[in-house]
Amino acid sequence: MTRKTGDRLNSRRLLILGGTGFIGRHLVAGAVRRGWKVTVPTRRRERAKALTVLPTLELVEADVHAPGVLEGLVAGCDAVVNLVGVLHSRPAAPGAAYGPAYARAHVDLPARLAAACGGAGVRRLVQMSALGAAADAPSEYLRSRAAGEAAARAVKGLAVTVFRPSVVFGPEDRFLNLFAGLSSLLPVLVVACPDARLQPVYVGDVVEALLDALEQPTGNGGTIDLCGPEVWRLDALVRRVCRMKRRWRLVIGLPDGLSWLMAFLLEFTPGPVMTRDNYRSLKAEGTSDAPFPYGIRPCRIEDTAPAWLDRG
Repeated sequence: MTRKTGDRLNSRRLLILGGTGFIGRHLVAGAVRRGWKVTVPTRRRERAKALTVLPTLELVEADVHAPGVLEGLVAGCDAVVNLVGVLHSRPAAPGAAYGPAYARAHVDLPARLAAACGGAGVRRLVQMSALGAAADAPSEYLRSRAAGEAAARAVKGLAVTVFRPSVVFGPEDRFLNLFAGLSSLLPVLVVACPDARLQPVYVGDVVEALLDALEQPTGNGGTIDLCGPEVWRLDALVRRVCRMKRRWRLVIGLPDGLSWLMAFLLEFTPGPVMTRDNYRSLKAEGTSDAPFPYGIRPCRIEDTAPAWLDRG
């Protein structure tokens, strides 16, 4: 494990797992602005080039799934944030509860991280989950997220705040930008599960909520939904993205049976954009009436997306 250390200006130490991902990059920058000294582990240093300019970043080359690595990373930290998650996995093997990628990232890692925090005396853990996570949810993705929440809470003396965001949008996301990219290639966009209801939340608002949670005196905020102020049908949202890009495309929503078939066929493509488990996730309720926490007023898609979608 090799380290590249920035200027040691701050006294509060924060470990962020998943810090090189979409949400993670925004969170790291926000944490540095708030005065945290941030440690970000990554298996590939080149994925974190944009972060290396931050003055209080400690970039650690490490595999968080390897034995003993988490114990070394959490030592001396005041708080830990776990953003690690995967959208796709091979189906669960006979007798297994979850697909292997879901089990590794969503269940095993939170359990080992919480145990490492408990052993090192770390008091604060923020665990990222997903809206709709439940033991009886329709998809392995959502059920494994719920199992990860339970694993994180199982360690006594560790104050855990769990966040359940809806789909997160922002610059460089794989959500609105996916539809925008498809609209540049295709005259007709075919949408599976067109009546799925979503409540997209802006990445900047998610980051502010995560950082505010770390500032709370008790450190234990329970389970918090993070949703934007608007509920969208998926097909209507795709049409809106096309209009933002000034591309007039025909958007066709598939009936349920054809939606499943589309997910099944896409599941076998390299780097699939959809699988049957994703299809089942879209069948779960994707909205929440819970108020946004800490007095934050969440942004609408119209407030931010046109600016960065126009650059593409």
